[in-house]
Amino acid sequence: MSNDTVLYRKYRPAKFKDVLGQDHVVSALQGAIDEGNVGHAYLFYGSRGTGKTSIARIFAHELNASDTDIHEIDAASFTGVDHIRTLREEVAVLPFESPRKVYIVDEVHMLSKAAFNAFLKTLEEPPAHVVFVLATTELEKVPDTIQSRCQVFTFKKPTTKVVADMVVKVAKAEGYAFEKASGELVALLSSGSFRDALSILQKIIASSSDKKISVEEVERITGAPKSELIARVMRALAKGEADDALQAVGEAVSANADMEMFMTLLLDRMRGLLLLRYAKSVGEGVIENFPEAEQITLRELAGDTASKINSETLRKLIEAAMMTSRSPVPHLPLELAIMELTAL
Repeated sequence: MSNDTVLYRKYRPAKFKDVLGQDHVVSALQGAIDEGNVGHAYLFYGSRGTGKTSIARIFAHELNASDTDIHEIDAASFTGVDHIRTLREEVAVLPFESPRKVYIVDEVHMLSKAAFNAFLKTLEEPPAHVVFVLATTELEKVPDTIQSRCQVFTFKKPTTKVVADMVVKVAKAEGYAFEKASGELVALLSSGSFRDALSILQKIIASSSDKKISVEEVERITGAPKSELIARVMRALAKGEADDALQAVGEAVSANADMEMFMTLLLDRMRGLLLLRYAKSVGEGVIENFPEAEQITLRELAGDTASKINSETLRKLIEAAMMTSRSPVPHLPLELAIMELTAL
């Protein structure tokens, strides 16, 4: 597959104005450029797919560095002290055609202890024409001595809405009608990673038989839990009855549904339900991207005065969600929570 057909490359932001969800980083970097107060070393920290490398490239270009003078290094294959010694020699060489050379070191936490020690002096007093941008997903593995020599920026996980809006926009640009609810599901599946969201969208587009993609189609292609099974669990809990809730969980397991995603979707819907009950305008804002059928169900359950669902229900489900990834039987914490809630 060529680069121009890979969505996360095709729609990678090229300018600061294109960046989503990292306004605090963009404004600080743009301000430093505007004021002529650019530092010599930056450290970008955040979970995967949040835009660290993309913003590093944009920053480099905004510093008027050409592609020839932008050097990207993958620290995972650049771990040894010999590599750093070679780098120290390279940075002393003047830029080829730009006022600055920019070195982007991805996954910098992968450097060995000896390599970090060798890097310290260069990082502290680099030549005037050099800017380092280090990126990591594991800040705790980067020595304090390195961190203290950098301006550290923490990249936030984008909200579900930001990712969902981006997915819908890209799908439209590719000629596909993508429901809001489909975008919301893709955003949840991506766990806050723009790159993962576009990779999922790529898979859906490649498998779609037409230009209109429904929530059901996203569920089928990605293996996401069916929304009806989640609705059945909620209806059963509202009645205080375990039987159908446990059957729905069993059907999800039989369909090889990801139980962590099942819990995420269930918590999201349960939160929407309780907010509809106690703060309707807030709740309406939360559920606006859900499928229409789910919105109807949630409004009915929120208005049911005999419903057994309350804050304790959500608390128990949160506990079950936290235990799901650690349980040898992933669906057992949810089954146990259902039994306890209906027994109450």
